[in-house]
Amino acid sequence: MKRIALLPEGSVSHEAIVHLFGDEPVELLYYKQISDVFRSTVLGKSDYSVIPIENTIDGSVSLHMDWLVNEVDIPMQAEWVYPSIQNLIGDREAFLSEDGEIDYSKITKIISHPVAAAQCMQFVRKYAPQAEVEHAGSTSEAVHIVKNNPGQGWAAIGTVLGAAKYKLDIMAERVTDHDNNFTRFVLIGSDSARLQRQSNQMKTSVTVTLPEDFPGALHQVLSAFAWRRLNLSRIESRPTKKKLGNYYFYIDVLAEDSAVLLQAAFSEIEALGCQVRVLGSYPCYPYNKNS
Repeated sequence: MKRIALLPEGSVSHEAIVHLFGDEPVELLYYKQISDVFRSTVLGKSDYSVIPIENTIDGSVSLHMDWLVNEVDIPMQAEWVYPSIQNLIGDREAFLSEDGEIDYSKITKIISHPVAAAQCMQFVRKYAPQAEVEHAGSTSEAVHIVKNNPGQGWAAIGTVLGAAKYKLDIMAERVTDHDNNFTRFVLIGSDSARLQRQSNQMKTSVTVTLPEDFPGALHQVLSAFAWRRLNLSRIESRPTKKKLGNYYFYIDVLAEDSAVLLQAAFSEIEALGCQVRVLGSYPCYPYNKNS
């Protein structure tokens, strides 16, 4: 049975991994901090880790990207997309007005993961502008904090699973700023995940570090992909953390790393003096609510 490390039970990561594996038997190991999720697989306590790396609204999750590139050397084995559906959670009875409706003005604090909170600020500003916004390690932890502090006027932004786990109420459904709020997850581990579901798209993620003082190097790198008609779905610059102004480029190529054209592109890029590091070549699973 696969052992999979992820953020706490009731988080979006939890919902996402249940969606990916469906009825396949897996053992889920929950951790409060994403650093502990990574370390679990590094230390062999789990076979895989679930890492959210990009969101429709907020873009890249920089901390998680930096861990993938700079802190660990574990290949990506699968990518999938899952909707981040956030809800306002609390003890409904504590916020009722005399007419039986929820009085959002009674909320003194709203707690959530910083990414989830940022996705819901239009709702917060409209309905509870007086509330202090506090961050937690995960949406599930935020719901747990609210559960353990009754009578304080606190609420959380989190998932349906999180509300059910801690026996709190969904006071407002789907409070994200945009309906098309999706998160991209990757499964990292040393071995192929061998999922039962089929994928018709392979992707290879790489980092490319350019040589210093090489005018036009990035243009030549992109040209190596372009003239071979290799489709890039993402390119992002990130600091190398070695020197101010030095960056590497994170690139997603819609091809398997064993493809002849992709290997030729890598050879051409390395001939320019660039460093190429493959982070993984893996199947991609778009979201299908019926799957």
